[in-house]
Amino acid sequence: MRLLTIGAFARATGLSAKALRIYDDCGLLPPAAVDPHSGYRYYAPEQRDRARLIAGLRRAGMPLAEIRTVCGLPPAAAAEALDAWWRRVSADTAARGRAVALLVDRLSERGTTMSETTFRYAARCETGTVRDSNEDTAYASATLLAVADGVRGPAGSTASAEAVDALRPLEQADTPQADLLAALADAVTRADRAVRGHATDADQPATTLTALVRRGTRLALVHVGDSRAYLLRGGELSRLTQDHTYVQTLVDQGRLTPAEAGAHPQRALLARALGAGAEVEADLALRTALPGDRYLLCSDGLSAVVDPGALHAALAEADDPEAAVERLVELAYAAGAPDNIACVVADLAA
Repeated sequence: MRLLTIGAFARATGLSAKALRIYDDCGLLPPAAVDPHSGYRYYAPEQRDRARLIAGLRRAGMPLAEIRTVCGLPPAAAAEALDAWWRRVSADTAARGRAVALLVDRLSERGTTMSETTFRYAARCETGTVRDSNEDTAYASATLLAVADGVRGPAGSTASAEAVDALRPLEQADTPQADLLAALADAVTRADRAVRGHATDADQPATTLTALVRRGTRLALVHVGDSRAYLLRGGELSRLTQDHTYVQTLVDQGRLTPAEAGAHPQRALLARALGAGAEVEADLALRTALPGDRYLLCSDGLSAVVDPGALHAALAEADDPEAAVERLVELAYAAGAPDNIACVVADLAA
């Protein structure tokens, strides 16, 4: 049997010579032979699989003591042991994540309590100049901002209203900040079921949903579809959501440029929506808000016809949310308002 030098074995397994010496010292991967005079280590080719397994487990973060146990098991038992270890790690990570979230809240709020911050808000929902019905829903309160755009059809308006209504219990719920995302995820599942409950043989209703739930200066964001959320902070406008559309998928794959996507005939074709597909797939995020932030939630009846520069100017120049909403709706009508327009603007005020 031809043995490999430690250098050759390191290259064959992607491990460093230093790592191999450590694994030898702790008894995980002793060499097949050691030169009695030079102390040089040699490895057998069949040791490569064990070396790669050890390396993979180390990359996953498993301690050396547990790696020794896993490596001593048959493949099926090793797989079960690895799965059990990962479940323990995941549970511990989730617990630590909640603890960190609470600490972030305390540090980021810098003494500002929930009762000392509030949303000042305004909402509008317009039919536009072309459509003969309005499938959009816009809602705003001191703790919830939401926009939904129902897919055009007999139950489109019902779908968007049901989606927003499913979030309304979160307005009064005494949900700890650390559990806010989980509560929002449950609400989205309820919204999806409610929308699907209106399906018939002739019609499958669906809707987008973009919403922010506030607890003090923590905001939980949920997003499905191509409605959007924006943040104006320190004079800079940033988009908080990514469209779930067929065309956006092509942009992500590099098959279309953003400019080409804006003129694509299928730019409104949704890749994700409540009530569509096998199950709901929503984007969820937890954000820290700052006094002075201005948030915009809108359907594509606004974002698809008013360019980002005009959105920025309207939000930055308005004295209050009511004036901002008024200006944004004016811009949509000036652009022809070919679709329903849902628009919510809110300021976080101390």
